[in-house]
Amino acid sequence: MSKIKTFNEIKAWQKSHELVLYIYKISNEYPNSEIYGLTSQTRRAASSVPANIVEGYKRQNLKDSIRFYNNAEASLEELKYHLLLAKDLKYISKERYKFIKEKTEETSKTLYGWINSQRNFLNKKAESAVSADS
Repeated sequence: MSKIKTFNEIKAWQKSHELVLYIYKISNEYPNSEIYGLTSQTRRAASSVPANIVEGYKRQNLKDSIRFYNNAEASLEELKYHLLLAKDLKYISKERYKFIKEKTEETSKTLYGWINSQRNFLNKKAESAVSADS
């Protein structure tokens, strides 16, 4: 397994960045009255996902990294709600909502896998430290 050298090699970051690009396009069609409301909130939640992955990646401590990855998950859940609200307010069509919902689920699964791989690595390090102390 090769070591990741930059954040943009992380598949979860790639998926979440792609999602942000979709969100910006979709939210451009929201009413102007939502520029400081739902448009802003949706974009902030979306961009928070890859931003937290980047911040977690640069942490020196794996526990800290995982905390940021969990923040990314939370932002993704917030985004899911904003998209549901946009659909219910008829700012986006049901078809577009279905498409973007699939993209959020894909991102969510990839992020979940990344977090689990990092937790497993952390647990193995902890087990190795205990074995070395014995």
